[in-house]
This record gives sequence, structure tokens and C-alpha cells, in this order.
Amino acid sequence: MPPETLEDIAPPRLDLARTPTPLEFLPHTSREMGVEIYVKRDDLTGMELSGNKIRKLEYIMADALKSGADTILTCGGAQSNHARATAIAATKLGLNCGLILRTADPCAPPAPTGNILLDRLAGAHIVWISPEEYRQREVIFRREETLLRKQGRKSYSIPEGASNALGAWGYIRAMQELSRDMSQLPESQTGRTTIVVATGSGGTTAGLILGNRLLDLNSRIVAVNVCDDRDYFLEVIGTICETAIATYGLDISFERERDIDIVDGYVGRGYALSRPEETALIIEMARREALFLDPVYTGKAFFGMIQELKRDPRCFGERIIFIHTGGLFGLFPQAGEMTTLMS
Repeated sequence: MPPETLEDIAPPRLDLARTPTPLEFLPHTSREMGVEIYVKRDDLTGMELSGNKIRKLEYIMADALKSGADTILTCGGAQSNHARATAIAATKLGLNCGLILRTADPCAPPAPTGNILLDRLAGAHIVWISPEEYRQREVIFRREETLLRKQGRKSYSIPEGASNALGAWGYIRAMQELSRDMSQLPESQTGRTTIVVATGSGGTTAGLILGNRLLDLNSRIVAVNVCDDRDYFLEVIGTICETAIATYGLDISFERERDIDIVDGYVGRGYALSRPEETALIIEMARREALFLDPVYTGKAFFGMIQELKRDPRCFGERIIFIHTGGLFGLFPQAGEMTTLMS
């Protein structure tokens, strides 16, 4: 499908992100690993809105405004990049925002650092819940929606990570940018590029897969999961893709086992929990390439990618594009842990 035709079938969106984002070559890491490694700098989608989430929110916020909502509700972990981007986007659009955030002890929530500080600066109302409650977060959503309705407000709820069929359009559109990026690169021997991305709620990966199919790019999309496992993401990503195909009448073939490529085994200590070797790589990349990865998503995914390359330098082919999905603000709460590893 030609890129211009894709625009004809896409749902409405707002212009919130600073795109297109640059594609940068990593000379030192490429030389060490023996493959071409590029980074799609989606951490540069806008300083306060930085990261992959705002691409999804361009579509979802357009739908929220169309619905007549005056309040946005969403959820995530305490240092959620998505929650921060949503709170700031809501403020830009003149909407209220409520965040349902997960923390170990809701009675003693984390200090306002990193994303939490930005959430509060943007005026978001935060509801702290436990991990056990988070597993039943739909109940919390319904409760908050009811409270807002009683106050005469109209709410619009966004799922974790803005990961649904509508949000996937953010990365269908990003694949248009990547197709232009790749057309400017020297021709490779294989003619195929592997795109590597962290996956935590599935929506970004789903959009990349759908965009790859719609635009006939013949790239390999590889997701490194930062939580849960391969089977979980086959279900989550598969459902988003299938829902988008059905909802928007996308004329493509899709098979979960064929199209969803998960590199499992790098969750480590768990979601948003870093191992020393992961933190060491974040420090190394900052010093080697001036590339700042985050401890929740890109740090784990980049670590997984490097470990796979050490095992087999040709496991991803000769050219890799790593999607930098942002998360800079998540570094600050881990400053103490990082300082111990810096010399």
C-alpha cells in the first residue's frame, strides 16, 4: 500500500508529537558488534511529551475530544511514561487528568521525582493502588468514572500504555517515517532490516507489525519483552492487531506465530527492576554514544539485543534499527543505584 493511501484510511489525529524523529547511526557499538546499528530517536518527540506514547495519544486524544470528554483517565506504574505523557497532553488540550498508579504501598506513595513530579506539575490527580488492586484495575476505572459522572464530568478512559487498536495507529504511521529513513540508507546485501523495540503493553509493537504489512516493507519486527513472557505478548499483541484489522478494514494477512517475534528472557528482576549488568550497559551507552537509555524499557531491550548479538552476531541480520521509546525521566529515581556503578 502506498504511504499516501494509508493516510486515507487512518482515523483522525492531533498534531502533538515533534515528528519525524531522526535516525542516528551508532558507530562505536556497530564496530564492536560487527553489524550496522541505528537508533530511531523517538525519545525526541518533544521534551516533556518525549517517547513513544505521544504518537499513540495523537489518535486517542483526538477521539477523546470528539467524544466531548473533559477528563482523561489512565493507568500505569508509579514512573509510567505513558501516564506522564497523558497528563501533559491533557493539560495542553484543556482537559483534566486522573492517573491510577501502581505502587507497593499506596499509603506511602513514592516521592515526587522523575515522571511523578511531572505528573503533579501538570496538575494530574493521582490515585495510588497496590499491585493486587492493579490486576483488577478495570474495577478501579469504573469506580473513578462513576465518581466523575456524579460530579457532572464526562470521562474518557485510556488503557495501560495507550495500547489498543486506535493507539496502534501511532506506530503504523511511524513505519511511514521508517520507510523513508530506510530508503536513505546505503543498500544492504540482504536488503532487509530488523527493527528492535521494547514491549511492555504491546501497542507499539502491534503498530510496527501492522505498518510493516500495510507498507510491504519486508522488515523483521523483533520485540524484547520487559515484563511477563512470550505467550502473554502473543495474546496481547495479537489481539490488538486483529482488532485493528477488523475495526479499520485493513487488507492484510496476519498470523500470530508468523508475525509476532518475541525475544524472551531479559525481564531480569521484573518490570522496572534493574540488574547491575543492565544499569552498567545504560552507563556504558551514555559514555560511548551519548545515548541515554531508560531502566524500564529501552535499557532492558538494548541489553537483550546486545546479549543476543554476542551469542550470534548475525541473529538479526546485518542492519538493525533500535526504536528508542524514551523514558529519560525514569533515570532520576535510580540515581543512587547508578552512582554506585559509576567511577
